[in-house]
Amino acid sequence: MIFDQAKANPAGLALDDLTRQRTWAELVDRSTRAAHLLRDELGLRPDDHAALLMGNRVEFVELTLGAMLAGIWLTPINHHLQAEEIAYVVQDSGTRVLFADAEHETIARGSAARHVVLVGDELERALAGASNAPMPLDGPAGATMIYTSGTSGRPKGVKRARQATLGAALSAAANSGTALGLDGSGPHLITGPLYHAAPLLFAIYDQTNGAPIIIMPRWNAAQTLRLIQERQVRHTHMVPTMFVRLLQLDDSIRNAFDPSSLRLVLHGAAPIAPSVKKRMIEWWGEVLVEYWGATEGGVCTLVNSADWHAHPGTVGRPLPNFEVFAVDDRRERLPPGEVGTLYCRHKHLAIVFEYHGAPEKTAAAYLEPGVFTTGDIGRVDADGYVYLTDRKSSLIISGGVNIYPAEVEQVLQQHPAIADVAVFGIPDDEWGEAVKAAVELADGQQPSPQLEAEILAFAREHLASYKVPRSIDFERALPRHPTGKLYTRLLRDRYWKDRGRNI
Repeated sequence: MIFDQAKANPAGLALDDLTRQRTWAELVDRSTRAAHLLRDELGLRPDDHAALLMGNRVEFVELTLGAMLAGIWLTPINHHLQAEEIAYVVQDSGTRVLFADAEHETIARGSAARHVVLVGDELERALAGASNAPMPLDGPAGATMIYTSGTSGRPKGVKRARQATLGAALSAAANSGTALGLDGSGPHLITGPLYHAAPLLFAIYDQTNGAPIIIMPRWNAAQTLRLIQERQVRHTHMVPTMFVRLLQLDDSIRNAFDPSSLRLVLHGAAPIAPSVKKRMIEWWGEVLVEYWGATEGGVCTLVNSADWHAHPGTVGRPLPNFEVFAVDDRRERLPPGEVGTLYCRHKHLAIVFEYHGAPEKTAAAYLEPGVFTTGDIGRVDADGYVYLTDRKSSLIISGGVNIYPAEVEQVLQQHPAIADVAVFGIPDDEWGEAVKAAVELADGQQPSPQLEAEILAFAREHLASYKVPRSIDFERALPRHPTGKLYTRLLRDRYWKDRGRNI
């Protein structure tokens, strides 16, 4: 635990965002003060909600740990969202306290949060005045409530099952790290945005086992190599887009890199081209471990490099706590090798997660107690290896970021030149998938590059940049059934038919 590290190695490095550093003693002291700030000074009670709106920095981790110590639900907010999207998350989550950095102060103060605390002088004064008395390990544990979009176009907060006490939660985090190979044996490099579940939680699991965390404020390919080598990084998490960028570096830079410190490079969150993965393994060795999971249930499967070579395309076999199987349209279990909707059975929990304030959406995700799906389509072979083939919800994953077509469609439908629209993902060797819009124009409108530019500019005014379509196909008529159902597959298949996969 971090408390053990603070006693055994108080002056040792625990956190470093390349601008600010924290020792183990400082991390425990500041996280404890953050917990008391939330509970004693700001008046939050266990199970109340707070949120973070900031870039990658040491305070992100300190406040996350502080919320856990305080028994508070904490929502990291994607700071790339538009102001109206951020306001929705703040309001829907019931956030009472929003911690924000100076860059996002205006948006934070325009949200529905009762209190806004700015990272910097304001937070430092507040922490200095807060108690540093240890929080009881038999007290309630807090956790993250991370928002994931839904097919309705509105994001929903995911509450995973929690341990009954703080001590049990810290032990569970350490055990989760051990199960993934995050054993705390060396520095952990955070390459992605901390508002995403994987970079944040993997790092905290590793740190709970004793690993110091190095935080990249923004990802850069060449700097990643320098940090891994100079800091002797042991563990990290990446998405396939990062691998593509690393492989695009000059040969002189790549050949000078020594990957020998690495023991584990977790990757997932997006489809990966087999050629990219093979080149990375050739370069870095068999340290790549792919996972499949979701914000809702965490990691469900793992596959190391050797097993991936033996079973090309697999996302692995289930972790000990899980069973994975496919069902047909009647929700009946399929035999090995047949394609259907994938379900995960947790062997010990009846409720693995719930959607905040949305019991009907929670119920729809479960086949029976402990058995849930996030809508992926695939198969499980006779040896238990899981393969993904499609995505029932039409989710687009671009560069490891979830994008739901319904949300983008709702915005584009407001443009006066558009009569109908379909949004879907098309293959992209760098990003995994790219956002494509197919548009049926209103009467009197004619397709043109200028109109395409106008529509995309309109989208950028209302959506985060990563949700904006890369391009538009103008269709004479979109393929709709008389009942109104849109056959997006007919549009997608043009782009995927020769790819050997559908995601």
